[in-house]
Amino acid sequence: MATVAEVRTRVRIPLRLGDDLSVDAEAVTFHGLADGLEHLAFVLGEPGPVPLVRMHSECLTGDVFGSARCDCGPQLRESVARISETGGYLLYLRQEGRGIGLYNKLDAYALQDGGLDTYEANAALGLPEDARDYTAAAQMLTALGVRRLDLLSNNPDKAAQLTAHGLDVRDRVPTGVFATETNVRYLRAKVEHTGHNLVLPAGFGHAGLAS
Repeated sequence: MATVAEVRTRVRIPLRLGDDLSVDAEAVTFHGLADGLEHLAFVLGEPGPVPLVRMHSECLTGDVFGSARCDCGPQLRESVARISETGGYLLYLRQEGRGIGLYNKLDAYALQDGGLDTYEANAALGLPEDARDYTAAAQMLTALGVRRLDLLSNNPDKAAQLTAHGLDVRDRVPTGVFATETNVRYLRAKVEHTGHNLVLPAGFGHAGLAS
């Protein structure tokens, strides 16, 4: 792992996600993160010896504006609710567009409108399919005293990277599948390109539209 990170500040923040989800959280900032970005940890509920952890990559379009081209907003809301019940941490990582940035993500959207999937569009722009490095996430968890965890994720790469940094991922807990006519091609690409463990519900044809 990179140099050790330290907790910088802790502050209580009441979170309101939609009309029916209200939880109190503690936001934690850090010194010494490997990538120099302003990642946040949210302490939710009462974390136990093996907390539930979600590593959520920032998605301005989905998290804030409710874009239906991805499942990020519903996953964020689900994660806050589930972790609050179980006790654990939400790591909000500043990795827009799987690490390529907001403008590049929107450029990739334009290429997807021409028929490419989300990974093919990144490649066409000369960018990595997935540029995310979870070193900082491992540092954050270590600074919070987490050594063993259950990871709320369908993405096997997240668990693999945390394990490589010396953390013990006891279990990988799947998230819900929030498929719609407008994001099913995106979800299918995650299964086919990067081995995400999710099963698309019946009723969606291979072309990406409800059948």
